[in-house]
Amino acid sequence: MSLEEQQNNAFSYTEPLITQEYVVVRAEENGVTISGLTRGKDTRLSHSEKLDKGEVMLLQFTQHVSAVKIRGKARIYTRHGIVDSCFDEA
Repeated sequence: MSLEEQQNNAFSYTEPLITQEYVVVRAEENGVTISGLTRGKDTRLSHSEKLDKGEVMLLQFTQHVSAVKIRGKARIYTRHGIVDSCFDEA
């Protein structure tokens, strides 16, 4: 069901609307922290997870989760490409 169909559906207000935007994060070191930030009047931390090297997390953006903060050495896969965080080539 498309986002537009969900919004037009009379009973969709009881279910979270999903933007179908996914991000995959692979930890490249122990202790990578992933924090979800909420939408609304104030941006707030809603959830936090720690990953160890080699662990992978699949993230999904919803009507409530509008941003993700990643701290540590990780590889992030999105539909826009791959991003490496905290990789020092020195």
